[in-house]
Amino acid sequence: MGLCTFGKEERIVRRKDFIDLNLRGKRYLTKHFVIVLRKNGRHITRLGINVGKRVGGSVERNRIKRMVREFFRLNKQGIPKGYDIMIVALEQGDEVSFSRVNEELGDLLLKDADLFS
Repeated sequence: MGLCTFGKEERIVRRKDFIDLNLRGKRYLTKHFVIVLRKNGRHITRLGINVGKRVGGSVERNRIKRMVREFFRLNKQGIPKGYDIMIVALEQGDEVSFSRVNEELGDLLLKDADLFS
């Protein structure tokens, strides 16, 4: 897979995988997101995104999903391999920008080495 792509094998799409990750993963909280991590026993890191209807209208929900996917696509070489990551968007009091997504997820997924141990 290319460095700046987000292919099908890097996505969590099956409901069973989301439920398993939700039940057995480790949770971390930021202001706008909950990040759930779990080892997957594979050589790649997979991403799942969950943005519920409480977050806003469809335009806002899809915008948040696009920003999270773009963050992952641009930074996946800095994230350790072999994990499933689910990012759950929390209710938004203010509009979230890409720089905010980059800051919150980057601080947790790229800078915190203890997170993946």
